[in-house]
Amino acid sequence: MKWHDLLADGYGRVPEFLESVLQGLTPEDLHWQPRPDSNSIGWLAWHLTRQQDAQIASLMGAEQLWTADGWHARFDRPPDPEDSGFGNTPEQVAAFRAPDVDTLLEYQRAVSERSVRYFSTLSETYLDKELNEPHFQPPPTLGVRIVSIMEDSMLHAGQAAYIRGLRHGKGWQKY
Repeated sequence: MKWHDLLADGYGRVPEFLESVLQGLTPEDLHWQPRPDSNSIGWLAWHLTRQQDAQIASLMGAEQLWTADGWHARFDRPPDPEDSGFGNTPEQVAAFRAPDVDTLLEYQRAVSERSVRYFSTLSETYLDKELNEPHFQPPPTLGVRIVSIMEDSMLHAGQAAYIRGLRHGKGWQKY
């Protein structure tokens, strides 16, 4: 198996798993928080996709799909590329309203597909390219960043699954 295929498989698992987590949820389910200072399923699904979109676009030197394809409008949010959930207060998380399950999944699929297309343009040696991020020591390579983006996506998808389990029990689980 080639490294492109490994990344495509890993990134492809995010929308697949997220689909199982979100399947059949109501708007109330998407916005339910186990505690007032907890994230909701809808916020987590949005945030994991936003962080992937923002970080992959940055690596590509391209505009985020959030603004380029008008996803912000479908989420009834401003066209601000910084609007990704990083640093949101509990009040901001509680105020967030996901549009619906289909829109959350369509955005995730679009971002995931773009990510996989981007990986196919990279050479193996490019993965060792050190990123200009002096606030990290040692500075990460492109390969390390690509894996950390996938890890963040899966962690947030797992958090959403856990919250769904709190709300509905474990009978929904596909795995």
